[in-house]
Parts: sequence; C-alpha cells; structure tokens
Amino acid sequence: MADYVELTKPRIASLVLVTTAVGFALASVDGIDLIRLLHTIVGTALAAAGANSLNQYLERDVDALMPRTARRPIPTGRMAPIEAAGFGVLTSLAGVGYLFFLANPLAAAVAAVTVASYVLIYTPLKRRTPWCTPVGAVPGALPPVIGWAAARGDLSLGAWLLFAIIFVWQIPHFWSIAWMYRDDYRRGGLPMLPVIDADGRRTARQVVGLSVLLLVISVLPSWTGMAGAWYAAGAILLGAGFIAFGVWFSIHRTRVHARRLMLASIAYLPLVLGLLLIDR
Repeated sequence: MADYVELTKPRIASLVLVTTAVGFALASVDGIDLIRLLHTIVGTALAAAGANSLNQYLERDVDALMPRTARRPIPTGRMAPIEAAGFGVLTSLAGVGYLFFLANPLAAAVAAVTVASYVLIYTPLKRRTPWCTPVGAVPGALPPVIGWAAARGDLSLGAWLLFAIIFVWQIPHFWSIAWMYRDDYRRGGLPMLPVIDADGRRTARQVVGLSVLLLVISVLPSWTGMAGAWYAAGAILLGAGFIAFGVWFSIHRTRVHARRLMLASIAYLPLVLGLLLIDR
C-alpha cells in the first residue's frame, strides 16, 4: 500500500487538493456546499493520483538515473511498470467519472484536460525542451478551476485569475528546485532551463521577471471586486518579499539561494490564497 501512495506523489497531490478547495470556496457565493466540496475533493484526488502515477510510469527510466527519484517504486522493482500504468489509468478515469456524476460535467471536463495535458503533453516534453516548465504549469494551475467549476458551474473571470496566479507562481518555484537538483536533471537527460543555462543568467532574469509579473497578477482580484483592499495590501507585501528572494537568487545563483527562493515560494502561495479567502 505504501508504494501505491508514493506512486501518487502525495505532496504534490496535497497542493492540488488545497488549491481545488480554494477555488471551490471562492466560487461559493451563497455558502459552501460541504457535500459537493467533499465530492469535488475526492474526484480531484483520484484524478491527481492517476496522473502522477502515469507520470512515474512514463518516466521510470529517467527516475532510475537520478538519485532524488531512484528509490521510487518502479525503478527499485517494488512495483511492475504495467501495474503502475493500470493503477494510473483506472484512478484517472475514476476521478473524472466521479466528478462527472457527483460534481458536474464541467468540473469533470477540466479534470480530464488536466490529466491529459500533464500526462500526454508535459511529461514527454520534459525530455525535449526547457519550455516544458511553462507547459507543465498549465495542468498545475487548473485544480482551482476544477473547484470553481464544481461550485458555480461556469468558468468566469475569478477562475482564470486563480489560474493565472498559480500558473506564474509555479515557474520560479520549479526553477528553484531544478537549480538545486540540476546535476540530477542533467544525469537524467532532462533539459530544464537551469540545466542548459550554464551561468544561470537566463534563469535569474526570468525568475525576477516572473516574480514581478506575479505581484501584478496577484492584485487583480482586488481590481475586479473579487477581494478587498486588505488583500491587495497583503498581496503587494508578499509579492515584494518574493521579488526580493528572486533578486537575491539572481545575484548569487547558488544552491543555497535557490533553496531560499524555493522556501519563499512555498510560504508565499498559502499566504496569498489565505488572504484571498479572508478578504473576499
């Protein structure tokens, strides 16, 4: 059982479920329907588990080459590849079907797009181009849209503002991780930007630029009436702090500063989403 849990990448899945719940809560104008929220979380959890399992199935050869991932169930032989693939397909289909019948068809459709884009587009692109990161940020930013669709039955502006915040946030977050483990990614033959960018200047410029863009996008909910002035003030302060960590990384470009940027990104997202929930 532990190997099946590891196959689903529980830490990533946890973030998916949190952002799904945030999207649901923000879309619930007349109070939160707890039963529908529970169904949405269960369906999304199944879909995320399936997508992550299929990702590990498709990347089993790469995982075996990288110390960070070599202890996963498939590379160690604790689980047969066909077993992982079957589990991934079944749980993905179960998740989409669960959402279709117990949330609504729109939420199920968004979940299906999330799984398909993650497994069939992002995962193969990781071996081919550094553009895989922004491509992978699309399915990574869709969970709050699933939650929004499940609660409201539409994809109005608020859903896309949440998508935009999480989309932009992911790129400096994952590049900080890729910088920390660039030797691993190089060993696995994955051309992430921090791997092919020898001196790190391109990575640094884009981290800073995207951090600035994140600040701008993060205040849009206040301008559209989705949140209040307190949220805007908090988002500006959090965004400025995130920019500072990005600038500090761009100056030094060391593993230590990449880790600090990663930790700042981990702190940033729940804080800004929490503010959005409080001041809506």
